[in-house]
This record gives sequence, structure tokens and C-alpha cells, in this order.
Amino acid sequence: MLHNDWCKIAEPGGEEVYRIATHASGPAGSLPLTPELLRESPSGDLFGWSQNVGMGLSPSRLGGQEVLLLSTLGGIRRDDGRPVALGYHTGHWEVGLLMQAAAEEISSAGGVPFAGYVSDPCDGRSQGTAGMFDSLPYRNDAAIVLRRLIRSLPTRKAVIGVATCDKGLPAMMLALAGSPSLPGIIVPGGVTLPPTFGEDAGKVQTIGARYANGEMTLEEAADMGCRACATPGGGCQFLGTAGTSQIVAEALGLTVPHAALAPSGQEVWTELARQSARAAMFAAKQGLTVGKVLTDASIRNAMIVHAAFGGSTNLLLHIPAIAQAAGLRVPNVADWADINRSVPRLVSVLPNGPVPHTTVRAFLAGGVPEVMLRLRGLGLLEESALTVSGKTWGEVLDWWESSERRRRMREVLLRSDGIDPETVIYTKESARAAGMASTVTFPIGNIAPEGSVIKSAAIDPSVVSDNGIYRHLGQAKVFTTERAAIKAIKTGGISAGDVLALIGRGPSGTGMEETYQLTSALKHLPFGKKVSLLTDARFSGVSTGACIGHIGPEALAGGPVAKLRDGDWIEIVVDLNQLEGSINFVGEGEERFDAVEGARRLYERPAHPLLSPDPDLPDDTRLWAALQAASGGIWRGGVYDVDRIVELLEAGRKALNR
Repeated sequence: MLHNDWCKIAEPGGEEVYRIATHASGPAGSLPLTPELLRESPSGDLFGWSQNVGMGLSPSRLGGQEVLLLSTLGGIRRDDGRPVALGYHTGHWEVGLLMQAAAEEISSAGGVPFAGYVSDPCDGRSQGTAGMFDSLPYRNDAAIVLRRLIRSLPTRKAVIGVATCDKGLPAMMLALAGSPSLPGIIVPGGVTLPPTFGEDAGKVQTIGARYANGEMTLEEAADMGCRACATPGGGCQFLGTAGTSQIVAEALGLTVPHAALAPSGQEVWTELARQSARAAMFAAKQGLTVGKVLTDASIRNAMIVHAAFGGSTNLLLHIPAIAQAAGLRVPNVADWADINRSVPRLVSVLPNGPVPHTTVRAFLAGGVPEVMLRLRGLGLLEESALTVSGKTWGEVLDWWESSERRRRMREVLLRSDGIDPETVIYTKESARAAGMASTVTFPIGNIAPEGSVIKSAAIDPSVVSDNGIYRHLGQAKVFTTERAAIKAIKTGGISAGDVLALIGRGPSGTGMEETYQLTSALKHLPFGKKVSLLTDARFSGVSTGACIGHIGPEALAGGPVAKLRDGDWIEIVVDLNQLEGSINFVGEGEERFDAVEGARRLYERPAHPLLSPDPDLPDDTRLWAALQAASGGIWRGGVYDVDRIVELLEAGRKALNR
């Protein structure tokens, strides 16, 4: 039996495998060399031409404008779209079609396209697993590799980055931001469509918790789970981190107009790739580099658009990182708070609503340029910021306001879904009338002295007072693993009125895992709106409810949150109008005290006895956690500040040598 199995593995399957050529004639023609090229060009440039024709390029095309296409493509698909090998997620399954469309456009203009790939993980797939420990650290690693790929093709004149989802698209933006002397453009991978009858990809991730709590049958769970991803490509149908990253890329000026949230696989989507190819070649000729597009003004525009859309809190990690990579001023918590106080939320979209429109509807209602047009009318926009089209945002919006594209897209939405675009992207006045609150608040207190974040717009209105205040005084139930916390939710261990505290899940504990399975379960269980969640981990972009994350300092860095115990009384106050909040330890047992006394008692307490880094935490992630902590930590974007790291290493070396 062993012999037969070995033969199946090791022995050739037929005579044809022994028909082996040992030489070939090589490509026909000759390289268009000149004496000057031979004397002055690096050998790498000359050998690159040999490689190019070796891969099938006609020698007559050598010398054309070289454009590098980078993407997060994953999986292997046949020409008819059927899978040979699956990708990790729909967000990178179809982006090869965008690459092909852009490459063909470059070739038709006489250019020479190159392509490289750095695939990306799926946060939805890794929820609740050890795979989540690699999610956020992946972003920095991928950006490094992408930048290395850019530099490894010295003859490229421009770079086009094609990406869709939670970490791949931020990584691509970091890579371009770190290449300021090159023309660069982003092609967002778009969105998948919702099922005609069924649940979106955000809600469907709660089928386990809902079934365990008797909220749905086994048959319903199986049916909803099967058709949630109604089309094979694109990011999720809600405005999570993938969709928010796309709108941020556009608001930064890194895409052609009206690029974010296009439906994957459709002609409007592939046309964006062709437009982007033309824009990249134009930028190369004009010397329009990423460094001219990314400015402090464009970073501010991205933050403003993020607030107007009500986007994912994960972008509080990514936008500062992009600014740092571009050598710009890094926004801080005060900047975020200021913008969220001054910018009204204008977009009604999943998961925040008030009407649960999908992202494709936001695209058809006008997407980023429509929102920016309304922000311009409120005097909030930095109109002078450049875009990769070579036009300022002011010029782009002048075109958009009277464009056929705007009119036709809005007509499609009304005709296909019967939806008035004005009920997807609001005016300031209609948004106020609909009760739409600004997006995020940054509570502080004796549990979070460095700050925290809550998507306050997502708190259930029924637990908010008439004057816009959410207040919760409850007893803590403390968990040091996400597995234990979700088990408690599924088995009745969490009740209305509880404060669920999940600690030790920040960068040093888990790589700052994303805890969407907890927040989504609470959202879709009847008692969930009366439960608050505190954690030093982070949340998915679709997370909702009274969920406070990014608590700093993290528990394993000595943060007071490490010292909470079951039964502690915690007071949470969030003002949805002023965007101010606090989270404080205020009682033990029958005793109550103020926040100052609570801070003193926390200081004197030892850390929770079960607090420790996750035993499965990879060394790669431990290294990431240490390096980003040395660089300013999560509130500076979880980046690598090389000068600061080198300074600390040198100081440590000197100290050890004393």
C-alpha cells in the first residue's frame, strides 16, 4: 500500500512528461539598443528588456511608458469566473479583471504594463479565530512589501494600486503615500451586491448567536448564510472598513471621480479601471506625483468625508498612518473630535441607517463627489486640494454638479430600486430632521485615561434620552478571551444592564484583534441594546451599539482597564450632541464613589489574575506590537516610526553596554 501511494505521488503520469526541451530559439527580432544606452544605462535596465521580450512583449514596444499595476488579487478563477482555487474573500476574487482592463488600456496607448500581487486576508473569515492576530499587523507588512515591489521596478513611471478590503486597501494607500515622488493612483475594488431576498454580509455573521438564543431556526440560518454574498466580487454591502477605506481613498484625491463603492464585475466598475489607467499615464507625463496630491488639506478632507459618511472607526488607525507615511502632520484625537463636532453625518447606509441602504445605493446616489458637493455648500471642504485627475476638488465638483454621470446614476437608483437619492445622501437639514447624529465620540475617564472610541451614531435610539445623552450604570462582567465572552453571550451569561469588559486584547495581547462577533451579536439580540461593551481591542467597521474600543493604555501596557473585576460598577456617559463622553469605575459592591476615588482604587489594585498575552500570539505580531508601541502606539496609527525606533534601540544598546 505504501508503494502504491508513493507511486501516485512521485511517478510521472505518462510518456509526455519525458519529452523535455533543453534549448529554444528565443524571441524573434532585436532590442532597440543604441550606443548611448549601452554606455550609460544600468545593466538592470538592459537586462529588463531581455526579460520583457522573454515574457512575450514585442521588441518594437520596448521603450514605451512603463506602468506598474499592484493588487491584492487572491484565488485562481477560470475565464468564465468559476473557481479553480478560492480566494480568501470576494474582495480580492475579481480584482484581476480590473488589472486586465487597466493593462489593456495602457497597452493600447503604447505603454508597457507590469503587474505584481500581495494578497490580503479577510477579517470576516478570521473573526473569533487566531487568524485575527495577524489582521492589523498585516497592514504594515503588506505596505512594506508593496513599497519594495515599487522600488524593485526602477523603470516604472507610475503605479496603479488595485485593492478593496479592510487591510489590503489601507496597505496599498500606505505604499503609495510612502512613494511621494511617483505618480500613483488607487482603483477601489468596489462592492458585492446584496441578495434580492436575504440578509447582508454584516447581519449574516450573527447567525450563530441568534440561533443559540432562539432567534432563528437552523433552516433560516443555513438559507441566509448561503446567499448573503449575492455576487462573487467586491467588499461587503455595508459601510464597514472596506467601504470606508474606498471613500477615504477617493476623498484623499487618490482615485478618479466617483470610484468608491462601484458594483464589482459590472461595466461601470471596469470602466473605472480604464479611466484610472488613462489618469496614471497623464499624471506621469505631467509630473503629478503622490506627494503633490497627499497634503495636510487632503488628509483633512478624508477625515471630513469619513465623518459625513459615518464611516468605520478602523480608519482612526489608517488615516493617521497614511499621513505618517506621506510625511504629513499626523491627526490626533482632538482633531478627530473637532471634525466630528463640526461635520454633519449625511449618508444613510448600513449599518448605521437610519434607513439600511446598501453601499451600491450610496454609489448610485452619487457617492463621494455627491457628499463632497454638499460639504462644499456648508463651507467645510478644502477645495484647493489636488486629485490624481490633475484637477482640484473644486474643479471636480464643478463638473460633478452638472454632469450627465450624476444625473444618470441617480435615475438608475430611482428606476431600479424605487429609492429617492435624497433619502440616501441627505442635506444637512434633512439629516437633522431624520435624527442623524455625528459618527464617533472619544470617551475618557479613569478606565481610559488616554482615550477610547465609540461609534456613538450607532447606539440604539431607544436607550438615548430626549436630550441626546446615553447613560449606563452597570456592573462589569470581565473576560480575558473573546471565546469566553461570545460563549457567555450565547449561553445566557450576559444580561440586560451588564457591562461586558473584554481586556488584554490590544496590540500586546492579540495584535489588537477585531471583535465584531461580539458587537454584532449584541446588535441583533433583543437585550443587546441594554448591554455596553468595553475593550482595548478594536471593532469591525460594521459594529454598532454602545461598544467602546481602542481603550488606552491597553491592559497589557499597564492600563487601568487591566484591573477591572466582575461586579465593579461602571458608569458610561456619551453626549451624542456634544460628542463628549466618559467611562469611569465608580463602585464596588454596595459602595459608590466618584471618578477620582475610582482612579485611586484602580491604581492600588493588581492586574486581573487571568490577564496575559494570548498563548497563540505569533512572534511576528509580538514584534509588530513592540515596534508600533515604540512609535507612538495605536493613537498614532500603529505605524513604524523608524527614527524613533532606531533612537530607542541605540539608547538600549548603550544602556546594556554600560
